[in-house]
Amino acid sequence: MSSATSTVKSSGRKILLLENIHPVAHEALRKEGHEVTAISHSPDREELSRLLQTHEVVGLRSKTRLPAELLQKAPQLSLIGCFCIGTDQVDLATANSLGIPVFNAPYSNTRSVAEMVLAEVIMLARQLGDRNMAAHKGQWLKSAEGSREVRGKTLGIVGYGHIGSQVSVLAEAFGLRVIYYDVVKKLPLGNSQSVETLAELLRRSDFVSLHVPDTRATRGMLGAAEIKLMRPGAALINASRGTVVDIPALAEAIRSGHLSGAAVDVFPEEPASNSQAFKSELQGLPNVILTPHIGGSTLEAQESIGLEVAASFISYLRDGSSLGAVNFPPLSLPQQHAGAIRIANVHRNVPGVLGSINSIVSDLGANILGQALATDERIGFVVMDVEVQEAHELLRRVEDLPTSIRTSLLGQV
Repeated sequence: MSSATSTVKSSGRKILLLENIHPVAHEALRKEGHEVTAISHSPDREELSRLLQTHEVVGLRSKTRLPAELLQKAPQLSLIGCFCIGTDQVDLATANSLGIPVFNAPYSNTRSVAEMVLAEVIMLARQLGDRNMAAHKGQWLKSAEGSREVRGKTLGIVGYGHIGSQVSVLAEAFGLRVIYYDVVKKLPLGNSQSVETLAELLRRSDFVSLHVPDTRATRGMLGAAEIKLMRPGAALINASRGTVVDIPALAEAIRSGHLSGAAVDVFPEEPASNSQAFKSELQGLPNVILTPHIGGSTLEAQESIGLEVAASFISYLRDGSSLGAVNFPPLSLPQQHAGAIRIANVHRNVPGVLGSINSIVSDLGANILGQALATDERIGFVVMDVEVQEAHELLRRVEDLPTSIRTSLLGQV
């Protein structure tokens, strides 16, 4: 018997949804016959490890982390969904090696984040955060000093993906000039222009907005040296990942007056729940807007994210469609053939696997009605519809192949 994982059950999966995922996701999954457990907080490692032992699917947001050691100790886990854009909270390579696809929601909160960024550009230009707090304290600070229009100013966007490009479009409507820097060549929208280096963008921008993922290349990408390159009086906005900016260096740039302000939505360390205290070196500094990782936290975005990732779950569990998974060979599949069972097999990507599977099907006198295969460098993913009397025997024998990682029945049996 190999160390691969076999899942005989084809429906009614046990799904764990963490961090207060929108109820539309619960409803969509329960309507498909799945058993959903919803938790409003981000569990600590011990609690999460315990929960993973009894659930086959997990959905999480940005606070919960799934490192390699947790994934390796959760043999039942077969599917992960990040109900957000980022997926850095999951060890994607380990999930891939275990045959676990990871889905996310790359589009659903784009508009919400972009709108917040534009609001913060104006707030920083007009010092609205400080003026608001002063008025609440009974202080009447009616003055134009340090207050500017954004029209005609330059917004530099670092990372011109789904959100960055949307910020670009909205910014031009406010009369901002837009430049952007991305490590991948991207088509400019509107009148925006790309620049060759991050240093050039920092030197030319009145506002810098960061929209990059958490990778080795982006961690600490804006440190003291980079912040010094920014124009005197410029402002920084970070709604991407907390690891991207050196917070002490940013705080010092604000205190020294080199930067006129900052808006930060993400932090290197964030509270696990709303009941925990939040501390940052940026607290109490002038013209600094601090928000609790809410860039995509609008009712519209959370509902859309819930629907998007739940739809990916349903499509994968019912049909085996992996299109959109960030760490998995992509397959887009039609509905299951009538009268057939659908088997999915994740295996090591070595020669001869498909031949071995087809030999088993032939030995059992079965008939293949449809078959699809996709591979990446490490694994292969094959889905087939088969007319067979001994479905569980077929499943067992395929799972027993030395190349198999994970084998399951999908759809209707």
